[in-house]
Amino acid sequence: MEPEPPMIEVREAERTEGSPERAPGGLAELYERHAGAAIGLAYLLTGDRYLAEDLVQEAFVRVAGRFRHLRDAGAFEAYLRRTVVNLFTSQLRRRRVERAYLEREASRATAALQENPDVAARDELWRAVQRLPERQRAAVVLRYYEDLTEREVASLLSCSTAAAKSLIQRGTQALRADVGADMDESEER
Repeated sequence: MEPEPPMIEVREAERTEGSPERAPGGLAELYERHAGAAIGLAYLLTGDRYLAEDLVQEAFVRVAGRFRHLRDAGAFEAYLRRTVVNLFTSQLRRRRVERAYLEREASRATAALQENPDVAARDELWRAVQRLPERQRAAVVLRYYEDLTEREVASLLSCSTAAAKSLIQRGTQALRADVGADMDESEER
């Protein structure tokens, strides 16, 4: 059996005196002061207590690396909040990629089992909608699924009505081409 490596002893005075993490207004105090509110925010974003705690822990780890660079200690709360929100949006992006992969795999598995052509057509249309660029997809969904006017779509997308019309038109053309091409391929088989 190998002997254990010697442990480095750090005296309490060394840990507290020069360490900004333990100093008044240091990271430990900031954690105690802001962790509850940050977990609350993360919970409202995620709807999952454990995921919220993980997000806040990750946010504090990232903030700790930048702690000495904060110009204003009062900005810590805003910096932490922004970090939590950024981590949440990063998590959403990861989930979207994972879902897209799982959907592709599920569509391959179910392609052989398609019995109802209406369900298959609906699924194919939905996959085609998901393949649209984000702004075109948003415009098409808002216009046809949410049944909004072009002016309302433009307002929600923060663009002109003409730009919204163009996004809707290009999106529907792409859907027709995509679904039409898939229909032609299935008829050839």
